[in-house]
Amino acid sequence: MTGPEEPRCMVMRGGTSKGAYFLASDLPAEPAARDDLLLRVMGSPDPRQIDGIGGAHPLTSKVAVVSPSADPDADVDYLFLQVNVDEPVVSDRQNCGNILAGVGPFAVERGLVAVGEKETSVRIRMVNSGDRATATFSGSPAAGVDVVIEFPPGEGQLLPTGHLRDTVAGVEVTCVDNGMPTVLVPADALKVTGYEDPEELEADAELASRVRDIRLAAGELMGLGDVSDTTVPKVTLLAPPRHGGAVTTRTFIPVRCHTAIGVLGAASVAAGLRIEGSVADGIAQLPTEGDRLRIEHPTGSTDIESSITTGPDGLPAARRIAVVRTARKLFDGTVFPRPARTSGAPR
Repeated sequence: MTGPEEPRCMVMRGGTSKGAYFLASDLPAEPAARDDLLLRVMGSPDPRQIDGIGGAHPLTSKVAVVSPSADPDADVDYLFLQVNVDEPVVSDRQNCGNILAGVGPFAVERGLVAVGEKETSVRIRMVNSGDRATATFSGSPAAGVDVVIEFPPGEGQLLPTGHLRDTVAGVEVTCVDNGMPTVLVPADALKVTGYEDPEELEADAELASRVRDIRLAAGELMGLGDVSDTTVPKVTLLAPPRHGGAVTTRTFIPVRCHTAIGVLGAASVAAGLRIEGSVADGIAQLPTEGDRLRIEHPTGSTDIESSITTGPDGLPAARRIAVVRTARKLFDGTVFPRPARTSGAPR
């Protein structure tokens, strides 16, 4: 039998991320104790996470905590936790749409939701933000499943600053929130092409400094306060598409360059492309028909169905967003954390 110090854990790939999925009942209820346990499970703080199950990168040091929901409009609650790799920090200040892709299949695997006759739909409340999503899929998570994730229009402002464009740290940007606070920046405004490999962008100290300045200033403008210890807002560089999509992107989390793009980040980018007068004008190539946009990123592309309307305040507002991701179960069993009060890499 497992307990709080040796919890049952499922490792899943969700979209372009990988994370540890837990039932809330298998973790300590008190947040500080839970976070301490998760740091030891993932092997943080250690750049290699050699004494844990983390993959030494923000995209593979993620956690989903799932429980039955008391909300009549949801089947399960999903709390996303980002476990920092080289710092003893666990953050709940953002959602993760990639890890969200695995929540429905995980809920079925743990018996929280019954399997549908032809397909299964799971209504998910994202605890971090209070937003909701419905994940629909069929098949076995062990073999991999396609998950259609549909989001209702957000209740917040699509343009959190109330402006189509803002000048932040000397750069003209568009601040947009369609599920993920995101700052859109033309790549050439930062003296890069937007086609560089992530490693090349990360090695550019001047670029990292400018991205950091933009993020901190934009966070204040977007009503997020001091974001120095968080990973939001994301900063996404925009360049013309090269492979038939709508735009090429490079996204920073917070200053490491994403090897792909997050689901909710892509949703915010897609909405930003649709806003006439945003910094995407003259960069994006939008299709003449339909809602689907292909967002190019360093390792491929993500398709987002996005449309906008005009809100009662006369500003652009989200109307619809849906995305198709995949999820696959990689491991299910008991995880054995590093002992308490032990830190650093093993000898």
